[in-house]
Amino acid sequence: MARGEAVDDGNWVPPVGSWASSAARRRNMQAIRSRDTTPERLVRSLVHAQGFRYRVAARPLPNLRRTADLVFRPAKLAVFIDGCYWHGCPEHYVPPKTNSGYWSEKVARNMARDRDTDDQLRTAGWTVLRFWEHDPAEECALKIAATVSRLRDGRA
Repeated sequence: MARGEAVDDGNWVPPVGSWASSAARRRNMQAIRSRDTTPERLVRSLVHAQGFRYRVAARPLPNLRRTADLVFRPAKLAVFIDGCYWHGCPEHYVPPKTNSGYWSEKVARNMARDRDTDDQLRTAGWTVLRFWEHDPAEECALKIAATVSRLRDGRA
């Protein structure tokens, strides 16, 4: 029986080198959404209710293999709503107890990629707004609306 295949008794065996330490962990990790999270949906609905239209989970730059949560192309505004765990929130991030080396390095890579994304977008003339998932959706939506309006009016 090869690793990674289900056995007759229903036990799952992780493939060699798998990041999932158990079948339960694998299910848990697969259930984590990368888009359309509750904080994103709340902010999007509030921004939409104010009459603003945007792209969801889109690449701001065609050659940048990263997506922003909301993209306002004409205004050149990219909005990211970062999860506290995955992006290392200074207020809420708690290092994992199991496999801490792997996950801490993963979060550090995410944070470095976030900074690189911000730099590349700013170099290309874009404005970047980042919010934490715990930030009040109403405040995020107001800041987004004000920024889009300012950029559209040419008051960069």
